[in-house]
Amino acid sequence: MPDLSSLITLDTLVSFLALTFLEVVLGVDNIVFVALAADTLPPKERGRGRQLGLWLAMGLRVLMLLGVVWITRLDLVLFTLPNGPFSVKDAVLAGGGLFLLYKSSTEIHDELEPARRQPGPRAAGDARRSRFWGVVLEIGVINIVFSLDSVITAVGMSGQIPVMVAAVVVATLLMMVAAAPVAAFIERRPSAKVLALSFILLIGMALIAEGTGFHVPRGYLYFAMGFSLFVEMLNTFRRRTHPHG
Repeated sequence: MPDLSSLITLDTLVSFLALTFLEVVLGVDNIVFVALAADTLPPKERGRGRQLGLWLAMGLRVLMLLGVVWITRLDLVLFTLPNGPFSVKDAVLAGGGLFLLYKSSTEIHDELEPARRQPGPRAAGDARRSRFWGVVLEIGVINIVFSLDSVITAVGMSGQIPVMVAAVVVATLLMMVAAAPVAAFIERRPSAKVLALSFILLIGMALIAEGTGFHVPRGYLYFAMGFSLFVEMLNTFRRRTHPHG
């Protein structure tokens, strides 16, 4: 049991604030994915699906932090590519990127060409239950891929497990608060949903690039997302001021 007096210090507070800020900044793309994943659920289940998925994600991230020795083994080299070694961490990033490419591509297809077949009542009920827990699992697991770099950085920045866990908990709670308005914004604007899916497609490509040894600064991705969102807001303003134009 750690001595509380050793945790309540200026250095600990600075470390906690820095880690929380890092978790929040690197969680921007995750919030978009959470909103999109929950959007596939019936309206009454979306809020619960987001909350459960993020609670699961928080639990998995805390387990990762508690397994510090396991995290240090993520740099274990599996084989070597022409541009450098390919480690366990790279495999996780590339696998997560491929999943995001598949997810965003299929969601864009469903958004543009919605399925016409309707299942029977019993099949529909079973499908809804299966889909709900599938979305919760998706949110929890993909959060690990998104937060892998921040968790590894947290281990390097602070050797105190309680501080790292506290930062993850606070960042997750902030994400829970932010996910609802982001989801509401996407639900109100079909074009924003396609735009958000395009962001996920872009992030998937960036994760694959990271996994294969090509570093893509997050600032470039956030600039593209911010600029696209700005254009979408201009289009929304134009439609309101010129509804028949």
